[in-house]
Amino acid sequence: MVCIALVAGEASGDLLGASLIDALKEEYPHAEFIGIAGPQMIKAGCHSLYPMETLSVMGLVEVLKHLPELLKIRKQLYHQLLQKKPDVFIGIDAPDFNLPLERKLKSSGIKTVHYVSPTVWAWRQGRIKTIAKSVDLMLTLFPFEVAIYKQHQVKTHFVGHPLADIVPLQSDQGQARVKLGVGQDQRVVAMLPGSRMSELERLAEAFIETAAACSRQAADLQFIVPFANDKTRDYFQGIIDSMQLQVRIKTVAGQSRLVMQASDVVLVASGTASLEALLLKRPMVVAYKLSALTFWILKTFRMLKVSNISLPNLLAGKKIVEEFIQQDVSSEKLAPALLQLLDNRSANQQLLDTYDEIHRSLKKDASHEASRAVAALIGKAD
Repeated sequence: MVCIALVAGEASGDLLGASLIDALKEEYPHAEFIGIAGPQMIKAGCHSLYPMETLSVMGLVEVLKHLPELLKIRKQLYHQLLQKKPDVFIGIDAPDFNLPLERKLKSSGIKTVHYVSPTVWAWRQGRIKTIAKSVDLMLTLFPFEVAIYKQHQVKTHFVGHPLADIVPLQSDQGQARVKLGVGQDQRVVAMLPGSRMSELERLAEAFIETAAACSRQAADLQFIVPFANDKTRDYFQGIIDSMQLQVRIKTVAGQSRLVMQASDVVLVASGTASLEALLLKRPMVVAYKLSALTFWILKTFRMLKVSNISLPNLLAGKKIVEEFIQQDVSSEKLAPALLQLLDNRSANQQLLDTYDEIHRSLKKDASHEASRAVAALIGKAD
C-alpha cells in the first residue's frame, strides 16, 4: 500500500492539501495519508500526528517564542517518518518548517516534494541551493518560477493555480451586487488593505484617505471593504471613526471575492488578493508597504530582485497595473490612479484581455496536475 506524508502549516495549505489528497486518491485508492494536517485535510482522510495550529505562527517574536516546540515537533516527526518510510513526503508551503525536514528526509532516502515555491524570484535567491538539496520535485503555481529552478537543476513542474480553477472565466457583477445589496448603477470601489493586522497598520489610513480624496471628486462612489475577522474589521472602523472624513465606506464580514466581483475597480494590498482581482477581471491599483526597517534592509543590501512586486505584473512579465510602494502609498498617488481607471473604462478592455490570457494559462486543474506529477515521482502502482 502506498503511504504519502504531507505537512501543511496554515489554512491555505490545508485547502491545497485536501484537494491534492482527493486527487491522489484517484491515483491510489488505497493510499494511507499521514503528517500534519488541518481540518480540511483530516476530512479528506489524512491522519494528523500533530495539530496544524502549532505550526501556524506568524511574526518574528511569535516564532522565536514557539521555536523550541516547533523544533521538537520537527525532530519527532522526522523520526516517525523514518520509521514509517512513506513513499513520498509533500511539504505544502511553510518553507521554514518543511524545507529543513525535506532535506533530512531526502538524505535518508525518502522522496520529497515541495508544493508552492518560496518567493525565491523576489528575494533570498540563495535559498535555491538549499532547496536543490532538499527536494526531488518542486511544484510551482506560476509559470515564471520554472526557469529559475531549471537554472539550478531542480526538477520542477508547473501545476497552475487552484484559484484559477475555482474562479470562472467570466464573473457576474450584477449577481454579486444583488447579494451585497448594492445598486446596479452604483460605482463601486473594493478596498482590500490586507488580512493581517500588520498590513492594516501600514495601509488602513492611506486607503481611507484615498477613499475620501476620490469621494471629493466623485461623490457617488461607494467603497466596500471585506474583513477576515472582527478584530481587523473593528480596527479599520476605529480609524474611519477617528478620522471623521466624509466618505461612504461599507465594511462587510468576509466575502472578499464577492466584494471584488461587485466592484468596478479594486484598491488592493499586494498578495494573493491581487491575483484574485485579476481572475475576476477587475482593473486594480496595488499598494505594498513594509516596515521602514525591513524595507531599508532589502534596499540597502539589494535583496529585492524584481522590478515589479504585484502578481499581475509578474505574471504578465511587464507592468499592466499601477503599483505603489512604501512612501508612494498615499492618497496623493492612489486616488488619481483609481479615478483614472473609473473614468476610462473603455481603455481597460486591453487590460482585461491580458487578464483573461493569464487566467487561462493558470487554469490547469492544479490538484490533478500535481497528483500526476507526484505519481510519476513515486513510480509505483497502488
